[in-house]
Amino acid sequence: MNTARMTTVTCPNCRRVNRIPVAAEGRPTCGQCKQALPWIVDAGDDDFAEIAERATQPVVVDLWATWCGPCRMVSPALEQVARDLAGRIKLVKVDVDENPRLSGRFEVQAVPTLLVLDRGETVARQAGAAPAHVLRSWVEQAMAGRQTAGGG
Repeated sequence: MNTARMTTVTCPNCRRVNRIPVAAEGRPTCGQCKQALPWIVDAGDDDFAEIAERATQPVVVDLWATWCGPCRMVSPALEQVARDLAGRIKLVKVDVDENPRLSGRFEVQAVPTLLVLDRGETVARQAGAAPAHVLRSWVEQAMAGRQTAGGG
């Protein structure tokens, strides 16, 4: 399945609004200033494989629910991490109530549940909300472990 779905993101550097694909190879850059863009997209049961598992960079998955207070608190922190690590990660948000297959597959028992995927394989997992600096450190540690274990 090749979804031509697009999303928009504002460049943190020059403030230009860019249209970027939700699933693509490589990393999105601003059409104006060429800086790396934060890649933040939604995915579900039907397109998760294409959007998250086939991504060529590490993917942070936010498994959340609309009724969840801690989910609403952690969302801005995760978006800050995506901006801080633009060009290095992709943030994929999954509403567990609307996507029961993914919820079951990842054995979600509490929300938010956060994962770091490397080429579709879970390399880190945690439940609960945390501030942006803690989340960034967690993601960077997971990526560092991936680089030493995976050689790249």
